[in-house]
Amino acid sequence: MVHHFIKFVLILLVFSSSTLSVEKASPWDKPNIILFFVDDMGWQDTSVPFWTEKTALNRLYHTPNMEKLAAEGMKFTQAYASSVCSPTRVSLMTGMNAARHRVTNWTLRRNISEDHKDSILQMPKWNVNGLQPVDSIENAVHATTLPQLLKQHGYFTIHCGKAHWGAMDTPGADPLNLGFDVNIAGHAAGAPGSYQGERNFGNKNGEKHTLPWGVPGLNKYHGDTINLTEVLTIEAISAIEQAKKANKPFFLNMSHYAVHTPLEADTRFYEKYKKQGLEEPEARFASMVEGMDKSLGDLMSFLSASNLEKNTIVIFMSDNGSLSATARGGQKHTHNSPLKSGKGSAYEGGIREPMLIKWPNQVIPGSVCNQPLIIEDFFPGILEMARIQKKKTVQQLDGKSFIPLLKQKGKTPSNRIFVWHFPNKWGPSGPGIGTTSTIRQGEWKLIYWYKDGKKELYRLDNDLGEKVDLATNHPDKVKELSTLLGEYLRKVGADRPLFKQTNEAVPWPDEI
Repeated sequence: MVHHFIKFVLILLVFSSSTLSVEKASPWDKPNIILFFVDDMGWQDTSVPFWTEKTALNRLYHTPNMEKLAAEGMKFTQAYASSVCSPTRVSLMTGMNAARHRVTNWTLRRNISEDHKDSILQMPKWNVNGLQPVDSIENAVHATTLPQLLKQHGYFTIHCGKAHWGAMDTPGADPLNLGFDVNIAGHAAGAPGSYQGERNFGNKNGEKHTLPWGVPGLNKYHGDTINLTEVLTIEAISAIEQAKKANKPFFLNMSHYAVHTPLEADTRFYEKYKKQGLEEPEARFASMVEGMDKSLGDLMSFLSASNLEKNTIVIFMSDNGSLSATARGGQKHTHNSPLKSGKGSAYEGGIREPMLIKWPNQVIPGSVCNQPLIIEDFFPGILEMARIQKKKTVQQLDGKSFIPLLKQKGKTPSNRIFVWHFPNKWGPSGPGIGTTSTIRQGEWKLIYWYKDGKKELYRLDNDLGEKVDLATNHPDKVKELSTLLGEYLRKVGADRPLFKQTNEAVPWPDEI
């Protein structure tokens, strides 16, 4: 591990002492962009409060670099993603809502659905092969990707970490086919076999890549006492050096595998959480959170030392809510409190995420945005940051640029609808976890359950924890939102399940 630390320090020194920094040597009019994308990190898995008050969970975790980023940029309190990973990641890459791109559950093996069996519903034939750069792959969505457009407009595009866009044995499994110049450790799987170098990151001894979970391309670290999160940080900084040599602005998709399972201790921070009295799974998880935050801090220190800070935008986001139904310590479905439930759920604990943006000289330090936005908004938002106005895509976009929110020059229109579509069955069970479609407009939120036709209605400004179902008291609002949701799902060609007994499609939400 020592020699990797030395390498990291040398990289910082080289950049800090160089008179030919990227910022000084290049006549760019485009900013560098780092998307720091975390896996399975919930709204409360941080010492940064994203609510009106600091919670017990905020006091538990230690994320000083997130605190620094929030102090230097804008905090978004109502940023949304899908409730599981692949739908979020495809929406980010394409600007499409999951109902439209139809990658509605997590992907892995070609033409094999990861849906669990249900006694009443037959899950639809969704796009199990994920995102693809060509239109010749079956059961997939073909789209013009975000890095592809950035690359066309002069960016050096880097992917580092978890990809999870296309199924195994398809072109979309390799980030290099989706518009990235560099791919570090990204492939079809959505989790590592292990975070430990001593365990070869899930690869068997003597094998470069043990399918499906072994993290590829990091063989030089095999057997070392180093954590995957630290390795990815070192490699990302090396890749930025390539952008410097190419004399180009860079887009770094810093997509950590952390804090996804397996919950393995980051030994740099684990003991302090054990000493605080956390039970075993939670001590491991908290150490992974702090390891992720250390990566953020290392990148920001690197930017400062290399004179890149003033021309680099840093965006922080997670792909879904914190895992709470399995694997964790303590009481299930409470790890995102005051939000209800967690990963896989249609409730806020499954879809509301921590989001931060630092944009020097553009965003007021320490500012807060309480307006809602959703993951497909990142596609047009990042392109606008990169000053790319003319963009041709094969797909129709659903996302709306968040730049007006970021610059405090606009609000989310009160009539805008946000849709989450999950016509699938995830493995674990719990509150809000099931085959659902959900719509939010203003402060009203409706959840439609395909299995029994039940509809739940919540008013989020008065009931953040979704404790009081108002459907019986407000039938007109239920009907109004059901109509909007049904019309949207039909318009975008969304999938829906079938009843096994009759083989007939389950009604749309406005048909029941």
